[in-house]
Amino acid sequence: MTEPRSTRPRIPETYGVSSRSEGMLEWEWAVQRLEKARNYWLCTTREDGRPHAMPVWAVWTKGAAYFSTGRTTLKARNLARDPRLSLHLESGDQVVILEGIAEEVAEAEVEDLLERYRAKYGIDPPLTDPGTVTYRLRPRMALGWREKDFPESATRWVWDPDQSS
Repeated sequence: MTEPRSTRPRIPETYGVSSRSEGMLEWEWAVQRLEKARNYWLCTTREDGRPHAMPVWAVWTKGAAYFSTGRTTLKARNLARDPRLSLHLESGDQVVILEGIAEEVAEAEVEDLLERYRAKYGIDPPLTDPGTVTYRLRPRMALGWREKDFPESATRWVWDPDQSS
């Protein structure tokens, strides 16, 4: 996956976000937090338009977040109907928010993820269970900032929509 373009977030002027690039975060800053995080919040949309947020475990590898859930869970049903989602870290002090499209992961790819989940969480995850579906989220847009130096650190990362990987 190629590096995203760094810009300033689209936040109202009253927040004081500069238009200059000085102080913006590097994408590697976000990647480090995505790799180390234990819990993530997954946000999908219910059929009637109401939001649905649930904590999930995930691994960040190959430029994407991978997570799994039971195929009959509300989040899986929401993603089957509308694959758009956001995923963010727990922290409000070191913020990373991803937006993109959930893609089901092929069974061959799940084997590599098993080892990554074992190393990170110390368990054998049910990724290969028949009722489980594993998703990949390659972000299309991400936001990040540090609370201690907001709004100076407020950064928006954007990937070109035609990227093939």
